[in-house]
Amino acid sequence: MVPTDSSEVLHDFSPRFRVYKGGRVERFREIASIPAFPSGDPKTGIRSKDTVVAMDTGVSVRLFVPPIKNLNKKLPLLIYIHGGAFCLQSAFSSVFHKYVSSLASEANVIAVSVEYRLAPEHPIPTCYDDTWDVIRWVFSHAGSQGPETWLNLYADFDRVFIAGDSAGANIAHQMVIRSTLDHDDLINVLALVLVHPFFGDDEPDKLWMFLCPDNSGTNDTRLNPAADPAQLLSLGCKKMLICLAENDHLKDRGVTYHEALKKSGWEGVVEVFETEGEGHVFHLFNQDSERAVALLKRVAKFIKLTCA
Repeated sequence: MVPTDSSEVLHDFSPRFRVYKGGRVERFREIASIPAFPSGDPKTGIRSKDTVVAMDTGVSVRLFVPPIKNLNKKLPLLIYIHGGAFCLQSAFSSVFHKYVSSLASEANVIAVSVEYRLAPEHPIPTCYDDTWDVIRWVFSHAGSQGPETWLNLYADFDRVFIAGDSAGANIAHQMVIRSTLDHDDLINVLALVLVHPFFGDDEPDKLWMFLCPDNSGTNDTRLNPAADPAQLLSLGCKKMLICLAENDHLKDRGVTYHEALKKSGWEGVVEVFETEGEGHVFHLFNQDSERAVALLKRVAKFIKLTCA
């Protein structure tokens, strides 16, 4: 009898993962998680903690709170969605813990980092649905009566930002679109930050097609928002920052998105910031490098000026 989980490879998406005939998924990158610091990071003073949002799915978040100087003045709220091609990484990884913590410190915001379930074990649209559950949970605190004390005490729900990198930027865009299409008056997003967004174009994306079995092809607006200008027109935020990298293989798709957004008639304000000589999500690999720090400061500046 042949073992169910044979060594035959059905789908090979190296260097990300392989799927074997029996359904086993082999990832090539081990993601090391690090604990939160509820009492405060000894280096930065940033407090962090993990909270389960949905018991049935296990979807959770990591919250970050900078040192509070004035208890009577609430801080802007940043909902951050990590990248990883929809199939890698974690809000609890050392990479994203450091990045979101640094951003919360630099921008002086409360940050909620989303831990959504990954494809292919949980095919797209699971990542969208999980993140949407988190966003609705976050906004349930708008009246200071939610289950999470930090959000009740410290978050200003008139100044909410959604941000993400790569696939996380794709998800972030979809969340603002969904809030509009669902006519959800509870959710009010002031601005959107897209860093090196993972969008599609007119060419098939094999990884996306596999991870999203119910896709509708290259015009699926979840991958290719530029395919539907009317949907872009309805984008429910007032400002946007798009961050690009000169040597990013996805840069052209970000440029196409920006051009489509302008042509759609969307009445918000969009800013574009491009880093010269760098590739896709370079800022996560060496977060202390000069250009990575400059990018983080540019995102923080956008948040601060939008709130001014």
